[in-house]
Amino acid sequence: MNAKKLTFKHYLIIGSLIFGMLFGAGNLIFPVHLGQMAGANWPSAALGFLASGVLLPVLGLLAISITRSRGIYDLAKPVGHHYALIFLILIYATIGPFFATPRTATVPFTIGFAPHIAKSQQSLALLIYSAVFFLLVYFLSSRESKITDLIGKLLNPVFLIMLFVIFFLAFSHPLSSASTAPISADYASGALTSGLLQGYNTMDALASIAFGITVITAVQQFGLKDKKEVALATAKGGSFGILSIGVIYVALILLGAQSISTFGLGENGGITLTQIAHHYMGTFGDALLATLTTITCLSTSMGLAIACSQAFHQRFNKISYKTMLALNCLLSFAFANLGLDAIIAWSLPVLMFLYPLAITLILLGVFSPFFNNYALVYKTTTFFTLIPAFFDLLNNLPENFKDANVIQSLLNFAKAYFPFFELGFGWVCFSLVGFVIGMIGYFVHKNKAQ
Repeated sequence: MNAKKLTFKHYLIIGSLIFGMLFGAGNLIFPVHLGQMAGANWPSAALGFLASGVLLPVLGLLAISITRSRGIYDLAKPVGHHYALIFLILIYATIGPFFATPRTATVPFTIGFAPHIAKSQQSLALLIYSAVFFLLVYFLSSRESKITDLIGKLLNPVFLIMLFVIFFLAFSHPLSSASTAPISADYASGALTSGLLQGYNTMDALASIAFGITVITAVQQFGLKDKKEVALATAKGGSFGILSIGVIYVALILLGAQSISTFGLGENGGITLTQIAHHYMGTFGDALLATLTTITCLSTSMGLAIACSQAFHQRFNKISYKTMLALNCLLSFAFANLGLDAIIAWSLPVLMFLYPLAITLILLGVFSPFFNNYALVYKTTTFFTLIPAFFDLLNNLPENFKDANVIQSLLNFAKAYFPFFELGFGWVCFSLVGFVIGMIGYFVHKNKAQ
């Protein structure tokens, strides 16, 4: 079967798989919060958010396809075996038990339950809720259960229908005009770049290279063998799933911009989404949102827990899959009880470190045919990217850590000598220098070989 024989149904299946893989807890809350901060500048912010939250994941899938990688380790292996292993551990720890998986419990709790519980009791309530949540995750993930299919095929669509009902009510009877909404300081002049950086929080680019092989395998099962055909089919099918996510992102961002004048700037997008649902649907909306958000996030959590446990079991096969799964759920439970705001605060510096490395690796994978996957290009680009990425990590630490004298001295140095550092893109020039050096090495090697 060649690419021309794939039907609309095939592309729809690919798109649905990508949508299910990428759309999770963070995809709900961060666009709403972005809209509140961007205010009247929400279109520019949305464009930046779509670049990192939509375009990058597609490129990640293409990078996996073009390089014929089986996952993160293969994609990063040209840099070196040790680097590939460390990078794999960091990515899976980030989208797994340290940040993304704990978030699957804290987001539904923040949206559906916290507003109805006294602040003095919320820590205990989160402890109980997250314990039950991750016990269910472990129980369902360690056994073959039809409930996974039930969640994916029935309850997730119900949740999306409810979300579109909220969109319909909100846009037919807007809380206020988004065009006159107040604009936060960071979005007054740099809405595009701020939106792009906010897109890091979805972790979708990291997920695309971690789970991309699942999509590639599904495409190949339609009978495609040639890597160009697989890449083209992935791009076409991915456009359905990614476009769906993009539409939801834009609607959520606009929703946030319309809500700022009525509710003020919320601590996070989860609280704001709850306020909006209650405004339009009352107590019924609260109960339905709490129930469906919990169920959809449970499904996401199971997918993350299974994928991360399998990945670590494959690399450290002396530890059984079930032990890895139990450890994953236990760590996720522990980090979930830090609370959603703390998880977001601590994930930001890690993402600011990992994303430049992931972006350059994805782009190198996409353009690898132009330099025959020559390892030196990967090595020099990655080495030069590591330097500003480390400074980005320091620059996004929580204030009480960032204010240390030694860190301030390092940051002042970076601000003085790293172009675009204060915008969050100090890595761009460094990466380009590393890439050029690597390409010079490639052409020298090519000429010698000839």
